[in-house]
Amino acid sequence: MRVSPRNRYSILIRPLLWLQKRHFGQPLNPALLWGRRPVLFYLVASFFGYLDRKGSPLSAVMRSLVCVRVSQLNNCAFCVDANGMRLAERCHSVEKIQALAEWQQSPHFDEQEQAVLVYTEAMTVTGNKVTQQMVDTLRKWYDDDALIELTALVSFQNLSAKFNTALDVPAQAFCSIPLESTAPTENQNSQQTHNTSKDS
Repeated sequence: MRVSPRNRYSILIRPLLWLQKRHFGQPLNPALLWGRRPVLFYLVASFFGYLDRKGSPLSAVMRSLVCVRVSQLNNCAFCVDANGMRLAERCHSVEKIQALAEWQQSPHFDEQEQAVLVYTEAMTVTGNKVTQQMVDTLRKWYDDDALIELTALVSFQNLSAKFNTALDVPAQAFCSIPLESTAPTENQNSQQTHNTSKDS
């Protein structure tokens, strides 16, 4: 990591690091960095905790698909590792998990998942953009409030992945989902959007 963990953390942070060590066998690498700034740590943890709650309008599998795909597109080793572990816990399709990096060529993703992944990639890949057609397609499954939450989740995961990538936060061997993938171009996204919305 490009920033070293502290030798001793604030009393506000130590219980959370202890819980992570108890659950995962070790504190999570990003927590050791965010923990240097306790207020930021709690803000980030609370933000993600709300987005990943059981009452979310997005299914648990969908939330994890989004987080892993954003992680792959940012080449964030830790994010793919940690989010991949959560996806593996939630998704019963090994084929879907293994195919996520190249989901456009896979038959394992339904129309709703394809539409969400198109939107996710449009928000994440530099040079691409979200189009009205993408949003209109998503409205087949999500109302305005759900779209806000989907957009917030993609935005949060980009924040997390870019933080970890910039500071070279390493993986912790939780999962073996592929890291690298070819980012889709704007033309590919437009074509995929057309395919997922042809029946609308």
